[in-house]
Amino acid sequence: MPNDHPLAPHPPGSPAPGSHWHLRDALALAREHGVNPEHGLPEHEVAQRALQHGPNELPSQGRRSLWAMLLEQFSDFMILVLLAAAVISGVVGDRVDALVIVTIVLLNAGVGLVQAWRADQALAALQRLAASQATVLRGGQIQQVAAQGLVPGDIVLLEAGNQVPADLRLLQIAQLKVDESVLTGESVTVDKHAGVLSGAVHALGDRLNMAFKGTTATHGRGRGLVVATGVATELGKVASLLDQDTNRSTPLQLRLAAFGKRVALAVMGICAVIFVVGVLRGESPLQMVLVAISLAVAAIPEALPAVVTVLLALGARKMVSFNALIRRLPSVETLGSVTYICSDKTGTLTQNRMQAECVLAGDPGDAGSGPPDADHLELLRAAALCNDATPSPEGAWLADPTEAALADVAGRAGLDKVALDAQWPRVHELPFDAVRKRMTTFHGAVRGYVAYTKGAPESVLPLCTSGWQHGAPAPLDTDAWMARAEQLAGQGLRVLAMARRSHDHLPEAASGVAAAEQDLCFLGLVGLMDPPRAEAAAAVRDCMAAGITPVMITGDHPATARAIAHRLGLVADAQAPVLTGDDLATLDDEALMERVHQVRVYARVDPAQKIRIVQALQARGEFVAMTGDGVNDAPALKRADIGVAMGLGGTDVAREASSLVLLDDNFATIVAAVREGRRIYDNIRKFVRYAMTGNSGEVWTIFLAPLLLLPIPLLPIHILWVNLVTDGLPGLALATEPAERGIMQRPPRPPTESLFAHGMWQHILGIGLLLAGLCLGVQAWAISTGHTSWQTMVFTVLTLGQMAHVMGIRSEQEPLWRIGLASNRPLLGAVLLTFALQMATIYVPLLNPIFKTQPLSLLELSVCLVAATVVWVVTELEKTWRRARRRPDDHVAMDAV
Repeated sequence: MPNDHPLAPHPPGSPAPGSHWHLRDALALAREHGVNPEHGLPEHEVAQRALQHGPNELPSQGRRSLWAMLLEQFSDFMILVLLAAAVISGVVGDRVDALVIVTIVLLNAGVGLVQAWRADQALAALQRLAASQATVLRGGQIQQVAAQGLVPGDIVLLEAGNQVPADLRLLQIAQLKVDESVLTGESVTVDKHAGVLSGAVHALGDRLNMAFKGTTATHGRGRGLVVATGVATELGKVASLLDQDTNRSTPLQLRLAAFGKRVALAVMGICAVIFVVGVLRGESPLQMVLVAISLAVAAIPEALPAVVTVLLALGARKMVSFNALIRRLPSVETLGSVTYICSDKTGTLTQNRMQAECVLAGDPGDAGSGPPDADHLELLRAAALCNDATPSPEGAWLADPTEAALADVAGRAGLDKVALDAQWPRVHELPFDAVRKRMTTFHGAVRGYVAYTKGAPESVLPLCTSGWQHGAPAPLDTDAWMARAEQLAGQGLRVLAMARRSHDHLPEAASGVAAAEQDLCFLGLVGLMDPPRAEAAAAVRDCMAAGITPVMITGDHPATARAIAHRLGLVADAQAPVLTGDDLATLDDEALMERVHQVRVYARVDPAQKIRIVQALQARGEFVAMTGDGVNDAPALKRADIGVAMGLGGTDVAREASSLVLLDDNFATIVAAVREGRRIYDNIRKFVRYAMTGNSGEVWTIFLAPLLLLPIPLLPIHILWVNLVTDGLPGLALATEPAERGIMQRPPRPPTESLFAHGMWQHILGIGLLLAGLCLGVQAWAISTGHTSWQTMVFTVLTLGQMAHVMGIRSEQEPLWRIGLASNRPLLGAVLLTFALQMATIYVPLLNPIFKTQPLSLLELSVCLVAATVVWVVTELEKTWRRARRRPDDHVAMDAV
């Protein structure tokens, strides 16, 4: 059938992408799209436009093969060094060490492969969000089609429960409400209309004549013109943002990469010097090659990736116990570096449900506190009756969040909505629409009928000629009530006005809406808000105490955002400035970078602007965590250093884009996660301090012996054994070390801070030289006094000295006697086991020829034990010196913990 409607006189087509559909007249848009809204597109035109615009689906990301992702895991410099160490271990005959290294490398490759696979899932989840079917008008016939087949110009019919299949400019509506929380993050359903919006700039949540792909119609019905499909939709723009390459190395990855390169280069240089010096002294070149290679294997901390993996895995397992699920292991540690937490408001800092904050009746000066009187009860009766909420079998309300909140507040005052509906049955209604901004219901009364009207104050108050006081109409001060409504709105509340009118007879349909809604009696105001979570304010305080700056980024109104921020303690001033999306649009990247450090609240921002905020903070050297639950949050979650999604109320898209999922949707859980992240990083530093000090001692022992005219003190088998027993169980047991006192009273460590900061490299060098000096001193004493077991003594001092050292570095500040031997039982057990194994190499006859050892006398063993104890004593003295250098206020902060 020809498309001969007068609205379609020119050839079918569509306006240029990016047109401001919400600012355009709907019929004019239909004309430009070449479609008759009463007839729809003919089938042949649909086929042509499908070729022009492509399918209505989100772009699919080209996925790498598993082999490609697996090969990427072996590109890290430290991994290549470890593989070389495995080959060297095999060459010198230490197959056990080679097997351990290969196992470690494969374990890390497996973890990295899983992470790479998971990183591709966010876009897939977003694609699943698209509607699978749509109801369209084509060729004058209503039909069901696949949503991916929609084209610009199609006429789509919506009903309650439908998912919007494309971006629509609404043509007709009948009480249509749409849940846009998945896109805007706001919990209140939006009342739609088909009129033209005034003004030039409108945030997504303010485009009331549009319905966006991926959102859901919750009430009423409507008809809309498809103006954007696929990637051109607002949801498609989110998908494009997610598709950007936003992989940033975590602080731990950056530190370990730099650490591995420096260690490998330094060790290779030292081993070359040792080889040359040994040969020049007349040692066997083959023997020196074996010594140099063995030392290289020992000095490179190949257990470091395994220890880090175990530390992170144990931390992730512990975090599940307090409802934090880690999706990427490095994120556990990243939390310890976070300096900013950019949090969505709805569902994250707030409860994601509306609640009546105040009920004002009788007089404009009513404080809204105290028990309800007769005037308040009449207001609440209106709130319950002029309400479409129905009870669910579980006891909750099946309704729009605002309606549910009104039913709740009436119930708390003793007015049961179900009983009221039975006592005052609804006999007629004038439904809410976005133009009138009010609704009216008529109920049978003892005499005649009573009508209750509910709506925006600016819509209801002008229709009122009296106010309800002491159970009867009284003069009304309209200006005072309007001022009070504006005051409440300025506090971030959603304000509703209630009114009533008695009728002897039901109004005639012919008299129209205007006649029924006039000469009303004003009942009062109800202020509603999505209230903050009870625990969120304490979590915000904890963040600030830990040196972390919390920031709210929301799509809600500025007044609401400011009010919630003030109640949570994000801002100290109730009139604190709020940076809106419109303000952001006027700032270039450099100007935004200048302002991000001062702004704590952002309102009416879109997904791309959230990413700009995160990027501006990152450009200033901040490490940013972003929390959220909606599709609108997903791009920023992916771009942030750590994305935190909600597990209960969040979307699949947000969870797939995140690194951490809060299983209880509790902002306070982040604080516990930050604490765990800091503990884990502390323990990684302790392992590095321990392992590198031991390796330093081994290197200095072998390097200095020839210079002091002493024979090579250790054989290759000794070096590899010390490396195996000291870097293994004791190092892994450091993973269970409890958190330091005051861990949440110190500022976040700078993301660029070296792994060796706060005197670590001096400790590694100094204690390493001390250990080497003790080994060489024992060697010189034994040789000079005729003890033939001098090599076994050096071997024993080196092993037991490292055990003494690991007990001394369990805390960077506290002495061992204060934290207690039993506070880390796995480490204590590992030290005792290592001691037993070392004794076995000395006193078990079968092992003597294998390890080239001799049984030590009581005197010789005592000398070794005393030398090892010196390492622990000096380590404790160093901590005492550090404590003495701390500022007095540090002591006060620590004692307050």
